[in-house]
Amino acid sequence: MAERGAAQSSASSGESLLFLTDEQLRRGIEAMFFAYRGFTADPDRILENHAYGRAHHRAIHFINRSPGTTVNNLLAILGVTKQSLNRVLRTLVEDGLVESRVGTRDKRERHLYLTEQGIALERELSEAQRTRMRAAYRAAGPDAVAGFRTVLEQMMDPELRHHYLSNTEGGA
Repeated sequence: MAERGAAQSSASSGESLLFLTDEQLRRGIEAMFFAYRGFTADPDRILENHAYGRAHHRAIHFINRSPGTTVNNLLAILGVTKQSLNRVLRTLVEDGLVESRVGTRDKRERHLYLTEQGIALERELSEAQRTRMRAAYRAAGPDAVAGFRTVLEQMMDPELRHHYLSNTEGGA
């Protein structure tokens, strides 16, 4: 009987989420803005020491996740212009953080790899974010973490959700 009550309570609280008020949605939007600000604050301080911005961080992150990724793949993931990405990559290559190699099958392709120096910076940036996320996840608990991940996945554009899910299968 207690199980049935818990299931009903869980179902009714889930149903109530389907009918959020504009005020509840506004608060969620603001929470996302402030969470993003906190999530990027630590890496921003690190990047500032190198005269880099968030675009550099995103490029370093995704090159690290997929060593050998092509410039075109990175363009699709980041959703930036070719000119903007080329500016970022030029800086990272000149500073010795990224290595660009000509494709073996297609000489027009450029494959991107982090150098040892790039790996070290990526590790420092990611550790700052992992520390913040780990603390938030621990405070929220496993059910909240699973729900949060579901909400984030549902907010992604379908093609990026597919990319995300294909790169996280089997991972946390």
